[in-house]
Parts: sequence; structure tokens; C-alpha cells
Amino acid sequence: MEKNVEISILSQIYRNVLTNKQFEILDEYYNNDFSLSEIAENHNITRQAVRDNIKSGETKLYDLEEKLGIMKKTKEQEKIVNEIISELDNLDRTNKSKIEKIKNKLKKIV
Repeated sequence: MEKNVEISILSQIYRNVLTNKQFEILDEYYNNDFSLSEIAENHNITRQAVRDNIKSGETKLYDLEEKLGIMKKTKEQEKIVNEIISELDNLDRTNKSKIEKIKNKLKKIV
């Protein structure tokens, strides 16, 4: 997975563990594609302070994911649900309505 996407997802999952400032800076950098200078200007801090915030935020996110594994578990669950849906597609069509109900319930999970 691309780092930008990974950090974006992790920052959404662990948002409440980051400081507001860390979250805002990570969001501006990874989701809004702001430059370090633009972020520094928005927060009235130096480019180095922005970079430090980004690096400490990234470290915190990766540490949390390593310990808790929420993103990994979510991806695994999504994979399993998609496999079940695929298997349901291949089942005998005699119970088509029942199969469709199960598939719709599974799709709500993902």
C-alpha cells in the first residue's frame, strides 16, 4: 500500500490518539497535498516544526498499528467478506433470494 494512503487510513483510525495539531498537519500533508511551507504558514510555525510534527505523528501511528493492528484486522475481515460473497455467487441458484439477502448483509459490513 502506498505510504500516503496508509498514513491517511491510519490517521482516521487512530485520530483520537493524535493531538489536534498532529491530525490537522497530517491531514493537510497527506490528504490535501499541502506543502510544508503552506502548512507552516497555516499554523504559524516553521517548516521544520511541520516536518517534526509529521514524523512524530507517523511514528505514533505506525507504533499504534503495530500494537493494535486495527487496519490489518479490518483488511483481513474485508478480504474474508469478499471471499464469502464470491463463494455465494458460485452457489446453486435454487436459493437465490436467500443468497442475495446474505450477500447484502455482508456488503454492509465492508
